[in-house]
Amino acid sequence: MATDDGARDPQGSGSDAGTGAPDRTPAYPGTEPARASADDADVKLSNLPWAITDGPESRALPPWFRRAVVLVLSLAILSQIAVWAFGQLTSFWYTIFFAFFLGIAIEPLVNRLARRGLRRGVGTFLVMAGLIVATVVFFLVFGQLFAEQLAALIRSIPDTLAAIIDWVNATFGTQFDPESILTTLGIQTGDLAKVAADIGVSLLSILGTAVGWVFSFFTVMLFTFYFAADGPHFRRAIASWLPPTRQRTFLTVWDISTEKAGSYVISRGILALISSVFHGAVFYFIDLPYWLPLAMWVGLVSQFIPTIGTYLAGALPIVVALVASGPPLALVVLVAVTLYQQVENYLVSPRVTRNTLEIHPAVAFGSVIVGASLFGTTGALLAIPVVATIQSVITTYGRRYTLIDEFAPSRGASDADRIDAAIRASDAGFGPPAAGSGRAGTPST
Repeated sequence: MATDDGARDPQGSGSDAGTGAPDRTPAYPGTEPARASADDADVKLSNLPWAITDGPESRALPPWFRRAVVLVLSLAILSQIAVWAFGQLTSFWYTIFFAFFLGIAIEPLVNRLARRGLRRGVGTFLVMAGLIVATVVFFLVFGQLFAEQLAALIRSIPDTLAAIIDWVNATFGTQFDPESILTTLGIQTGDLAKVAADIGVSLLSILGTAVGWVFSFFTVMLFTFYFAADGPHFRRAIASWLPPTRQRTFLTVWDISTEKAGSYVISRGILALISSVFHGAVFYFIDLPYWLPLAMWVGLVSQFIPTIGTYLAGALPIVVALVASGPPLALVVLVAVTLYQQVENYLVSPRVTRNTLEIHPAVAFGSVIVGASLFGTTGALLAIPVVATIQSVITTYGRRYTLIDEFAPSRGASDADRIDAAIRASDAGFGPPAAGSGRAGTPST
């Protein structure tokens, strides 16, 4: 029986059964050696104290991957929709922006009326009604005259420029050409005539576009009324979304910035009105051509364009007077503009701007340039109120320190002497080693 079993089992299974080794019988002929060696290697490696073989590879995606892809695609689609909607509502945002700062400008007046016991809604209505009535009266009295003179002034630009260039050529022997200069500036005579005609038509035939004007006007007035009359409630509604520790700071900053920025705009408007009235009376009395638009030009430009606004304001009427009537009339205009500027600087402006915010001329001028570059005419008009609001916040909550005595303007040496001393000290510190010094570059004491 043993012989027969051994013949039937050439692998000697009797010894394997005694040791408990697994059956190595191949399932298919020809595959036994490779499979046996692989199994032996797995058994030996599994007995090592550390794992040096990779686990089974899983090609299934993590559970968060699908949600992340959907979230990213949803955010991309929503952002595109938001950008498209914002672009479609550009005129609406301009209206809101303009109405917001117009509301800030009139809110100090509304606050004063409210302190006297008048309801904010009634006070806002009175202030806005006063501005509207004044504007309507002005255009009823001077609207046609203003349109005619402004159109004539624009049409006279080529002739005025030609007269100036002829005088320069005759005086200095130059060869300037008026047409080439206009072309270089991007201005054509036909374009000026078209602008003048458009101004005349838009002001004299305003009924043709009354629907659009009235709709835009009442839209701006509605939001302005809301921002001025309901301003405190609007601010409290926003503050309610902030934690209690931030609410006091937020409301204080907004109140102070609104008061100072609004007072600044009001003071500039009052100064512009006074300047326009004075120059209009003088220009009318001396019979200056285009006296009404030139007076408004002087009043607005001198107040709302800082630094160079005074020179630009006075240059245009002087040039018009010089071309129209010669040096005597131009000299009278120059004296009138210079005299009023001195009176305004020393008598009028200190009283009007006593409690308002002061903006550095360079900051104001730069803000006008940036506003005009980003948002055109609207940006230029609103640049100074925006800067006034930002500066009021900084001056209220910004922290400043007292200069040390060495750098105080009224103590110590002058700036030039201090700079020279610093340069000498730096030269001595980085120069060759002095005699008796302990190390290179250190002066001896």
